[in-house]
Amino acid sequence: MSAPASVLPGTIADALRADVVETRLAPGETVTEAAVALRFGVARSTARIAIEKLVAEGMLRREVHHAARVPELSRDDIVDLYATRAVVEGAAMRWLAEQGAVPADALAAHRGIRAAAKDGGAFAAQDIAFHRALVAGQRSPRLARVHDQLMGEIELGIGQVQAHGLMSAMTIAEQHEYVLAAVIAGDGERAERLAREHVMSARDALLAHFDTTHRPED
Repeated sequence: MSAPASVLPGTIADALRADVVETRLAPGETVTEAAVALRFGVARSTARIAIEKLVAEGMLRREVHHAARVPELSRDDIVDLYATRAVVEGAAMRWLAEQGAVPADALAAHRGIRAAAKDGGAFAAQDIAFHRALVAGQRSPRLARVHDQLMGEIELGIGQVQAHGLMSAMTIAEQHEYVLAAVIAGDGERAERLAREHVMSARDALLAHFDTTHRPED
């Protein structure tokens, strides 16, 4: 059976990505080609392409001869991911501050987070869009590519922060505004420091949650 023209692998991958971010697909849950094909009414080959796209992004992991799974970030994963993210995003904010302008997509995403803070809605997708737009808007295409390679795991972390209620939308919005103010003021040193602090506050929240939900031997 061939896939309907309106249901392409990229569309399926986007839907699965949203499920992972919103934890409708929970950490550790399997994502099989058969289940995806049935859900979207496509051939298994189409489902396979969508799944492999997310595997390549780090949103899913697959071992040889096993179905793909939503990753369960270990403590070491969290420490390493957020340390790397802090370096990349901190440098990006320093360079963005040299330009003195905030990308329009980042401002739109920030407004979405503010709206979520008022109505209690989901904010992970807007938080992801905010960080992606800021890094994409600075002057180095190579730095943007490095960040893009991390985005799958960054999205996992942001989704888990929201799912477990570890940071409120209001707290995140306020931290973002400090970074934005430094960027607009052209203060690269302050923008970098605040960006790093923001990333590390999310890391600390995730680590605290991990430590309360895992035995030492886990």
